[in-house]
Amino acid sequence: MDNFANVENKVALVTGAATGIGRACAELLCAGGARVLLTDMDTATLAQTTGELKAKDYQVAQAPQNVIDEDRWSEIIDECINQFGRLDILVNNAGIYVGGLCINNCLEEVRRVQEINVDSIFLGTRAAAKVMQPGSSIINISSAAGMMGIPGHSAYGASKGAVRLYTKHTAVEFARMGTGIRVNSVHPGVIATAMGEKVYQDFVDCGMAASIEEAQQKVKELTPLGREGRVDEVANVVRFLASDASSYCTGAEFVVDGGTCA
Repeated sequence: MDNFANVENKVALVTGAATGIGRACAELLCAGGARVLLTDMDTATLAQTTGELKAKDYQVAQAPQNVIDEDRWSEIIDECINQFGRLDILVNNAGIYVGGLCINNCLEEVRRVQEINVDSIFLGTRAAAKVMQPGSSIINISSAAGMMGIPGHSAYGASKGAVRLYTKHTAVEFARMGTGIRVNSVHPGVIATAMGEKVYQDFVDCGMAASIEEAQQKVKELTPLGREGRVDEVANVVRFLASDASSYCTGAEFVVDGGTCA
């Protein structure tokens, strides 16, 4: 076990954990000694991911979850406590991407991205805070799109901006109440995931690039570090926030975007 941002003996719940950033967060938390409950709607991939982590002798469990099902949140928290005895870390990672120009978006898809990306944060935070002890950490995955304006990202960016401010409000609220629960948000830029590929396609669909390759090149040119990010680079920040190494961090946003927002 490595010693960076040690989370040994802590219990974590990671939503959207079957693939991408969620999977990377679950695996890195496990590597730090945490016991992790992974949830996702994609039950087949979730089972595969859980099996692969168990093969590494990590202490993990899995549960199917629709993160906007209010009743299911109570069941998931109960399952986590039944499996591992408590809950110390919540990574609110599950979310969807909806792109497109504002004038072409329909109300239904805008409401859908708000429901999944914002309502799930509320439901998860409320459910977890009821059982968490002082020293616990809630980490909300937002986006660089929640920090700045990007053509073709209005619906998605608005939802992720809401995550950023909801994080701040709950962080201050929990601190003033003396709960000892910290809440922070993480804002990835374009990361090498399936969602990242959708962003490139959206650039093409919105007329900002003629091809996927041109879109990729434009993103690299707009990123000071000159490349897209990796899931482990986001997971490293999440593990830091999950650990006691970040004990004086709450209500803050941690941007992992290669300098784009700078």
